[in-house]
Amino acid sequence: MLFVLICLILLILTLPGTVELLFLTVSAIRKKSGTMEIAEDGLPELAIVIPAHNEEVGISKTLSSLQNCNPSLSNQNIYVIADNCNDNTAAVSEQMGVNVLVRVNEEERGKGYALNYAFSHLQAKKKYDAFVVVDADTTVDANFISSYQDLFASGADAGQCSYRVDHYQTNTRTRLMNIAFLGINHLRPLGREKAGLSVGIVGNGFGLSSGTLLEIPYDSYSIVEDLEYHLRLIRAGKKVVFLEHTAVRSEMPSTAKDAESQRARWEGGRFKMIRQIAPKLCMEVMRGKFRMLEPLLELLLLPLAYHLMFLLLLMALAWFSNVGFLVYSFLAMIIFVLHVFVAMYLGGCDKLDVLALFKAPGYILWKVLKLGKIFKMSRDDAGWQRTKR
Repeated sequence: MLFVLICLILLILTLPGTVELLFLTVSAIRKKSGTMEIAEDGLPELAIVIPAHNEEVGISKTLSSLQNCNPSLSNQNIYVIADNCNDNTAAVSEQMGVNVLVRVNEEERGKGYALNYAFSHLQAKKKYDAFVVVDADTTVDANFISSYQDLFASGADAGQCSYRVDHYQTNTRTRLMNIAFLGINHLRPLGREKAGLSVGIVGNGFGLSSGTLLEIPYDSYSIVEDLEYHLRLIRAGKKVVFLEHTAVRSEMPSTAKDAESQRARWEGGRFKMIRQIAPKLCMEVMRGKFRMLEPLLELLLLPLAYHLMFLLLLMALAWFSNVGFLVYSFLAMIIFVLHVFVAMYLGGCDKLDVLALFKAPGYILWKVLKLGKIFKMSRDDAGWQRTKR
């Protein structure tokens, strides 16, 4: 009886994620229909917003990437938000010829506050058609700016490009992180795009039209402010479009020690949002707001390492207790594997990436051992801290 109860709990924990993975994976491999219609009355003027906290080492690389991808883009359209910096981020950015907004507020710390400050300042300063956010540790593809100009010329509310790991060939850890990114930040938004849904925003490489920002100010300040803000967009009937043919690329921590704080912040923030928002989304779906169903399933989809761990545990326990649970865990495992390999195929992975999967059990064990810190970051009083790279 105890085995059956544990199996039921594991089923409840993994079923929403299994449904979400199946839906998005199948949708992503469908043929896309329709093309984007672009207005003929000139390209929109974009403001590129770069929130930066103590990024003097890497900010010039980001700025050079933006300047090189579209030489016609004026430096006056690029804004670095030097947010609570105690290094030379502002000076380095000014030497690159771009605008710098210095923000100092020790009480209100975090990316959400920095973006809200920047958007409010720029909307009052000049009438831009849209705003595009690029993290300060990022390089962009050569067609990044032109892709966003075409997007907003078509009248889109918002956009999100593919978000990749830069220099992912460094070691096995970065290869595994790249595979996870391909699933989360490429396959899943591609699946939503082909299904006609809003694709979400992931905090880096996203854009908002000025009309969207005026209607829905960016006053979301949690650790996962991008997820929080996207839910507000969906409730307002807005749609984020996926730009699958351009990308932003960020270097990720290559050692376990440096990766620890980043994973704890991301996953702790996600668990916090599950606790705070999932019950509200359930109520909205039950009241007939079915556009919130897919965001609810996405929210309940656990990080893939934990999803896989629970499926393996369920499979082991079901072997001794219930054939129904065993069949479910087997099918759910097939869906999980399909999701991973489709993501790798779409992302152009090679045989070294496939070999890296054999070391995934050690990576999963490392994440399990960090659950204490992750749950600590899910508390309401958890604060933001910069990740070392």
